[in-house]
Amino acid sequence: MEKHTFEEKLDIVSQVKNGKPILRISGERHIGERMLLEWVRKYNLYGANGLLKQPNISATADFKEEIVRIVLEKKVSLVQVVLQYGVSKTALERWVRSVRVEGYAVLHQQKNRGRPPKGMNRSKKHEPETELEKLQVENARLRGENALLKKVTALVKEREARERMSGQKPSRN
Repeated sequence: MEKHTFEEKLDIVSQVKNGKPILRISGERHIGERMLLEWVRKYNLYGANGLLKQPNISATADFKEEIVRIVLEKKVSLVQVVLQYGVSKTALERWVRSVRVEGYAVLHQQKNRGRPPKGMNRSKKHEPETELEKLQVENARLRGENALLKKVTALVKEREARERMSGQKPSRN
């Protein structure tokens, strides 16, 4: 759904053309000055059709590279490129920023879209097959139990020592 109708945009542009200051229109209609300037520029370039909602474009890597090269190498302003090619300003800014940091190759990289599949990378639990594997699993389990019992014993002794220091009798739990 479009926030501002075609008629509203056309009315605002005609007010600007008749000499009403953009700052005043911006304050009255609670619309950003940049937005109003963009509408006027689109109207100047394309006429009333420039104010219609444009369909979203699916930008290929080559298209992105061509546009970014125009901005970076030919020093054409972002606003002019946005108006001429009909791309989103934020998308163009993101492409230019990433090319400045990582180079043009970043535009040709495929990104994985969506949520990664659940549990595809987890390995299945391996069931021990030979007698040796079974004994190794049993040994690991017993080592874990032994370590747990040692820790519990140490904690009980520590608590009893603290209780003796504070003058309380150790509990029998």
